[in-house]
Amino acid sequence: MHSINQATKEGAITVKKLDFNCDMGESYGGWTMGNDEAVMPHITSVNIACGFHGGDAHIMRRTVANAIKHHVHIGAHPGLNDLPGFGRRPFPVSPDQAYDMVVVQLGALAAVAKTQGAWLHHVKTHGALYNMAAHNDALSQAIAQAVLDVDDTLVLYALANSRQAHIAQAMGLQVAHEVFADRSYQDDGTLTPRGTPGAMISDPQQAIQQLICMLEKGHVIALSGKPVPIQADTLCIHGDQPGAAAFAQQINEALKRQGLL
Repeated sequence: MHSINQATKEGAITVKKLDFNCDMGESYGGWTMGNDEAVMPHITSVNIACGFHGGDAHIMRRTVANAIKHHVHIGAHPGLNDLPGFGRRPFPVSPDQAYDMVVVQLGALAAVAKTQGAWLHHVKTHGALYNMAAHNDALSQAIAQAVLDVDDTLVLYALANSRQAHIAQAMGLQVAHEVFADRSYQDDGTLTPRGTPGAMISDPQQAIQQLICMLEKGHVIALSGKPVPIQADTLCIHGDQPGAAAFAQQINEALKRQGLL
């Protein structure tokens, strides 16, 4: 999420350093989602579910402890109140409802972190709420206001170049434009909907090449083949995908080789 200058014969060039995040803490009760313990060593930021779409009190505490152990930035991952649908089923939400959901979930995780001597670093909405806010001004404003009212020092992770990112910045929040290694893109810069052929990228080498293109050329190649301008501050992989730990490790190693992490 920052840049460094490196001297060359031609002068100084800017090399972008990338934050690497993953959604975690999404297990609850007797149900296990993802392999958080194996993924955590390879990332720099974690987005922890707050009990609405996944997670529970015990999982939240355990995931915070694991993040502290690995010196990983802790972020809240608020979603729709929809455990059976894992927060990925869109349904109508008013700005007031969105505001309340975000405030309550931020407060819960902040309290869990504080009991372990830690503080939140960022916020990233989950699933359907994330996608809805990306192009809905009223929801974006409500979410940004909730973050500002809870802690105006928090960074909002938002889909790169989305309405949510621009609105939050205009309201005074620090924003990290988020890109994805394991998802393909549409011509308008949005993610290809899950369930669509080609939506998920399971080949680490393909994901790495997509990332390097984003960082070095400032665009992503959409599923149609069109180059789409994009800003990359933080990279997300999904902890619930098969082989997530190996995927994260390969991306981590590739980014370090490129001097990007």
